[in-house]
Amino acid sequence: MAKGFKSPKLQNPMNMMGSLQKLQEQIQQVQEKLADETVTASAGGGVVKVTMTGDQHCRGVEFDPQILRDFAQDADVEMLQDLVLTAVNNALDASRQLAADRMGPLTGGLGLPF
Repeated sequence: MAKGFKSPKLQNPMNMMGSLQKLQEQIQQVQEKLADETVTASAGGGVVKVTMTGDQHCRGVEFDPQILRDFAQDADVEMLQDLVLTAVNNALDASRQLAADRMGPLTGGLGLPF
């Protein structure tokens, strides 16, 4: 051993296991809460709205009734598809950010994929 080197004190394995079990329980609680929390994202100035849970399940898709009448007349299906796709992707991004915000304090910036 090098002169002046002090080996780090090892944590009691039982204490470490208890800490890990507590962390796992906290993460599970946050995940359960995320399933109940929702975010809503929109596209086209609110023409299409998508509501997503914190665990990335789609809870709803709303269309402005006027836009449906307009699309029915113009038959511009591709634009409506693009709006839905954009709103879904925005909702997913918001949902992932919500999960990262809720999990961040528990994972301490470890970059775990929750």
